[in-house]
Amino acid sequence: MIKQIILPVLAISMGCTSAYAQDPTSGFNNVIPESILTPDSVETSIGKLTFFDGMPDPETVVTVYDNLDTIRATEAFLNMVPAASMEGMRVGLESIGSVESNQVMMFDRLLDSNPLFLTGNTDTVYSLVMFDLERDGPTVVEIPAGSGPSTVNDAYFRFVTDMGAPGPDRGKGGKYLILPESYDGEVPEGYFEARSPSSTNLMVLRGFLVDGKTDAAVQSVKEGLKIYPLSQKDNPPAMEFISGSTIPFNTVHANDFSFFEEINDVIQREPVGFLDPELRGQLSSIGIQKGKVFDPDERMQKIMADGVAIGNATARALLLSPRNQSAYYYDDSQWFNAFVGGDYQWLIDGGDGGRNLDARTAFFYGYTLNTPAMVLKMVGVGSQYAVAAADKDGHYLDGSKTYRLKIPADVPAKDFWSVVLYDPQTRSELQTEQPFPSRNNQRDELEVASDGSVELYFGPTAPEGKEGNWVQTIPGKGWWAVLRLYGPLEPWFDQTWRPGDFELIEGDGNL
Repeated sequence: MIKQIILPVLAISMGCTSAYAQDPTSGFNNVIPESILTPDSVETSIGKLTFFDGMPDPETVVTVYDNLDTIRATEAFLNMVPAASMEGMRVGLESIGSVESNQVMMFDRLLDSNPLFLTGNTDTVYSLVMFDLERDGPTVVEIPAGSGPSTVNDAYFRFVTDMGAPGPDRGKGGKYLILPESYDGEVPEGYFEARSPSSTNLMVLRGFLVDGKTDAAVQSVKEGLKIYPLSQKDNPPAMEFISGSTIPFNTVHANDFSFFEEINDVIQREPVGFLDPELRGQLSSIGIQKGKVFDPDERMQKIMADGVAIGNATARALLLSPRNQSAYYYDDSQWFNAFVGGDYQWLIDGGDGGRNLDARTAFFYGYTLNTPAMVLKMVGVGSQYAVAAADKDGHYLDGSKTYRLKIPADVPAKDFWSVVLYDPQTRSELQTEQPFPSRNNQRDELEVASDGSVELYFGPTAPEGKEGNWVQTIPGKGWWAVLRLYGPLEPWFDQTWRPGDFELIEGDGNL
């Protein structure tokens, strides 16, 4: 009798009165929490979903599977942008004859706006080459002394090693040995060793201008850069240098259904383990798996094209209009960081918060190369970047209008600073009548104010008397800008120096 009295009292005290005060849920012996039940119909963002006692009817089954496939296709697009971008680079280099590891594409006359190349700069002598570790095995790279910040990335644009000033050679030059991650053979001494999980790897070597000219950097690379399979170290092939300057070729990935065909090519070529099981699972859910034919039916092709369209729009929003306020350098400015979160692996709180997937997508949709040297505080070494796609009032930058940008005196850049304009469609240099849509304090003869500051102008025509400080834009097109500091100094990091914002000085309305 005591138990019969105590148990209801305990139930009441524990908030369980419903079991005693209510009748059983219809169709059950007991009261069932509403939170675990599904109504006969539910209004959702994908339409009305209907059920018989929790069992989705045939129309709902079709709707949710279509939606699931669209979600998977969208996620696959967003997560595979790094791999697609690297594939675009590989195909682009191959299109102008850079196929073997000794065939180096060089922008010997700088990167002008003819090649489609994600946010490349107009200010350094780029030398690019692809390694194929599956074909060639361990590969040796000999770089000359005095090389600028240089990097090797794998087929998912993950960091493999730095070279040059931020690398282990510390700008003195040396021999690097790039090994497959699974390599278990003998490793000879005398090399800076790095391992990669993928077969395809991209090396980008930078050289700086001297007196505003490319001659010294080009000579250094052509005389000092050597690349060859380790197996051919006793008789390495002669180097070939292919000029990419002024040539219209494409290195940018697709934004339609063919994006997935590009990704399938990557998956079929690379080792299975170069991606983790979760990413492989996303791809296999839409029919992309190593060793299997990618042949989606008409329904799936339509869904995947829709997923790309949604993913493309999302990536563009992430790139050009960040919602993460921590991306912005200053509370009252439009300048933001390309590396949101300040981690080259996009880890949140050192990995405790997982990976910032949005930040990774935003970066690789707009940029190439991944290295700690672009993120870490390395005073006087490496590079730092600030991005702006809007004027000081928050409106997208419009090629029909004229803007002024003030660069205060004493720019904290040991090597050089520049501002380069990009086309929002291609994310490559803006194509105008000017071959280089930029201004650089080492290459260009800029008008400097009495206080040491520089005012730059951007618009369809140059303000009178400001031609030397002017960058042309195109009416009817948007644009966005990247401020680069090579050899960034302490005032950049402690924010005692900061750039002005783009100020509209001519033109009305917004894009």
